[in-house]
Amino acid sequence: MSRGAFITFEGSEGCGKSTQVLRLAARLEQAGGRVLITREPGGTAIGEKIRDLLQFAPESFAMTPETELLLFEASRSQLVRETIRPALEQGTVVISDRFFDSTTVYQGIARKLEPDIVAALNNFAVGPNRPDLTIILDVDVATARARMLRRVRPVAVVDRMEQEPIEFYERVCEAYRELATREPGRFLLIDGAQSPDEIENEIWDAVSKRFPMFTVPEKSQIENRKSKMSRARLCPST
Repeated sequence: MSRGAFITFEGSEGCGKSTQVLRLAARLEQAGGRVLITREPGGTAIGEKIRDLLQFAPESFAMTPETELLLFEASRSQLVRETIRPALEQGTVVISDRFFDSTTVYQGIARKLEPDIVAALNNFAVGPNRPDLTIILDVDVATARARMLRRVRPVAVVDRMEQEPIEFYERVCEAYRELATREPGRFLLIDGAQSPDEIENEIWDAVSKRFPMFTVPEKSQIENRKSKMSRARLCPST
């Protein structure tokens, strides 16, 4: 059995990744692919506990950058071995909302931790399980922050990763652009200010060319993708 394709989505907070993850998954399924969606941090029972601690627990606001880095790597290590690697070995297309590039950018550059240490920990956590294609949705900081403000969350729920100063997100955006320049064979940089439909079509054009085993579905075949998008597929079953 041939290995499945591994596709990851990256970008700053509010760039629209989660929407495009679901849209791409629907297209791939219509094209005959078996698809698994996951996310970072999270994607496993252990990872979801770490996600809550990293982003939503009141105690997280006292977290040091070093602790943050190690918790992200712990979640990633579990996700790779429990979920991603077995799925790829079974020929499943794995789509992850964030992966190790987020740590390179957020902890290594925006948090200003030692890049060599971050790279070594990333390598330890993922081993040979690296993305075949990484899609970066590039938006300016003003657009990203405006989108974050429109997000609907339960009362009193605050995401710590969305509370950084503007300079932090500027470093994030610039770092992603630099990654795309450094490794053009893996990264696809897309203007995230376009409409969701325009972004979806640009992504599909690139994916169908990169992975020719997937035929392009006719428009009539993907009309039901919105119903597919409504399914809760990011959190693991318990």
